[in-house]
Amino acid sequence: MNLILKTMNKVIITIFLFVTTLSFGQRNHDWEKINTLKVAFITEKLSLSSKEAQEFWPVYNEYQEKRNLLRKKSHNQIRGKMKDTDALTEKEAENLLALHLQIEEEEEILDTNFLKNVSKVISAKKTLLLLRSEEEFKRQLMKQYRQNKGGK
Repeated sequence: MNLILKTMNKVIITIFLFVTTLSFGQRNHDWEKINTLKVAFITEKLSLSSKEAQEFWPVYNEYQEKRNLLRKKSHNQIRGKMKDTDALTEKEAENLLALHLQIEEEEEILDTNFLKNVSKVISAKKTLLLLRSEEEFKRQLMKQYRQNKGGK
């Protein structure tokens, strides 16, 4: 019976993932949908107990929030200026490169701290499964995006 429920959950989540990604409209709404799908996907893949989920999600959400802030910082302070590198002086380019390296280091530290913290909340095995599940989710999302873009 438990196996049947797990299989049904997998099928439902997979169907939900693909059907809802077909109907994306507004940008912020899209990110909300993607995050909802990601939470469902990770929850299902990790088979978190209620105790694990209660401890895991605050750690994961804090990590995601900090990660998003670093991405915004990178985008706002670097990527926009990199589009027109010909207009930059050598000194400006050096400063942008230094800032890029600093943000890369901050991301590395954030990732390392997250893995240390999350492996205190869930097992090392589930932590590795989390990493794999995130990559799998990204692959499925990109595959769906390509299919939708090609069909329009």
